Amino acid sequence: MATKEKKKEASRVVKGQELEVEHLTEIAAVTPKQARALLRKHGADWTKLKDEAEDLKED
Repeated sequence: MATKEKKKEASRVVKGQELEVEHLTEIAAVTPKQARALLRKHGADWTKLKDEAEDLKED
């Protein structure tokens, strides 16, 4: 059962990252859901985050 819990936790943005989610939504005009997905995918690589967020806006 520990693996299920770990998996569940890994798919969530850590509580401290909510500020990063808010910041990304403000600077890149993406939804919080999109921001969380980008943060899970790229971590704190803000250059990549901004580029990916710009790509999302164009769609």
